[in-house]
Amino acid sequence: MTKLRLRQLVIAAPGPEVADDLRKVFQLGKPFHDKAVAEFGLKNSVFSIGDQFIEVVWPVKDDAPLHRFLERNGGAGGYMVIFETDDIDAARTRLDGAGIRRVWNIDLDDIAASHIHPADVGAAIISIDETRPWGSWRWGGPKWKDEAVEGELSGAILESPDPNGLASRWAAALGIPATTHPDVTRIALDDDQTLIFQKGEKTMLEGFCVSLQSAMKALERADDLGLKSQGDTVWVGGVRFVLNND
Repeated sequence: MTKLRLRQLVIAAPGPEVADDLRKVFQLGKPFHDKAVAEFGLKNSVFSIGDQFIEVVWPVKDDAPLHRFLERNGGAGGYMVIFETDDIDAARTRLDGAGIRRVWNIDLDDIAASHIHPADVGAAIISIDETRPWGSWRWGGPKWKDEAVEGELSGAILESPDPNGLASRWAAALGIPATTHPDVTRIALDDDQTLIFQKGEKTMLEGFCVSLQSAMKALERADDLGLKSQGDTVWVGGVRFVLNND
């Protein structure tokens, strides 16, 4: 069986302020700034949580394609989901056979990746990445283990007026069947991670599910920063973070 797990979630923002808020709310370590994203007219901050990552990207060039997302979305929001696989060749064969477009590909000694056209799946860009060795992560920078805080990304929440249709497109791209329940549709990944598809007015990557130590303190810090919070949830960069105590 091919392995597939959630490795990184990405927020698109107009500027670096969202990254600053994210670091303060969750008491994250020093971010990695990947110069390679300049290819897309961007700058970024990548934060490590356990062996997973939250990235914030923002445009620094007038012709950066990210501007179109920010205009459509009305500001910052969930932008990309990156999965780790142990067989990129099988993933590419599946995508090509299903007519799902790959819009960017890279093959390096330590990682190979393909980005999927968001119009072919909906809600967000999907990237499928094979690491060599398994568990490494070039996109986190050379010191990500030193900067990691304890915790994990346990899933993502996607919304659509047609959540079952959205889930079926993601299932085809990932090669994992979706299961439908009365109120929600899910795709189960390795490591007990879950993609949740629910009904909403817009098709979007709406929420991140995060397990952290002292989640309640994160909510208190969000209040101090003037960010919206309610119950076990805080909103940062247009994304709803559903928190669990780790």
